[in-house]
Amino acid sequence: MIQSMTGFGKSNGVYHSKKVSVEVRSLNSKGLDLTLKIPSAYRELDSEIRKMVAEKLDRGKIDLGIYIESSGDASNGLINKELASHYYRELKALNDSWNEPPVDYLSLVVRMPEVLNQQSFELDQDERSFMLDLMAESLEKLNEFRKQEGEALRIEFTKRIAEIRDLLLEIPNFEKERVQTIRERIAKGIAEIEGLNVDDNRMEQEMIFYIEKFDISEEKMRLNNHLDYFIETLNIPRSGKKLGFIAQEIGREINTLGSKSNHSEMQKRVVEMKDALEKIKEQILNTL
Repeated sequence: MIQSMTGFGKSNGVYHSKKVSVEVRSLNSKGLDLTLKIPSAYRELDSEIRKMVAEKLDRGKIDLGIYIESSGDASNGLINKELASHYYRELKALNDSWNEPPVDYLSLVVRMPEVLNQQSFELDQDERSFMLDLMAESLEKLNEFRKQEGEALRIEFTKRIAEIRDLLLEIPNFEKERVQTIRERIAKGIAEIEGLNVDDNRMEQEMIFYIEKFDISEEKMRLNNHLDYFIETLNIPRSGKKLGFIAQEIGREINTLGSKSNHSEMQKRVVEMKDALEKIKEQILNTL
């Protein structure tokens, strides 16, 4: 079943004294466009995360973030004392040089870059597994979201394809009248030419040849086949690009019908077909 490229997934967990949250968002894109926002302590998971995202999400504009919050006296709350002291001296010296009154240097220092969480850190296997499991859970939730959105897309596509098919079924109602109109127009034009002697048999042959150029039997058959193929493809996972190709073929047949119609009512149906097809193409852009 098809899926949307739009989705959101979030998972939470606690590892020792750390609350961990993984959030992943997805929008439509021609390929995989991944943006990671992860703490430096988990940078070594970068390649594994990218591989997991590529396997589970295939494509889309993906924003993935890992957020950490301490829930107790954790080692990740240690202070880089040497760096903090350096910041303190620099800030105090600058403040004194400006003859400014003393300020709360501590509150300033702890907000400076790399003062907190700068102790050496190595992921053990348990924490690595915890993080990857949490990642997989958030990606699975995003995929469930995509499936729900994909069902809405399937309903929309089915509706629009049915509209085109219904309009196609109306075309034969005008074909006999169309042929007769072409015959009458040609005959009238010839009759208006003074002194022209016409061989009736040759005239009939030329008429048949001319009218055959406007025959749309093959176009109707191919268009109907493309509509069937589109519906069949809706049941194939990750078929958004394929649906786009089929929609292009549908458009070609509709355009040919329009160029051959030579009938106002048929032209109206063709315009309505094009309108339904454009709505399909808009939604295909968001189909995985």
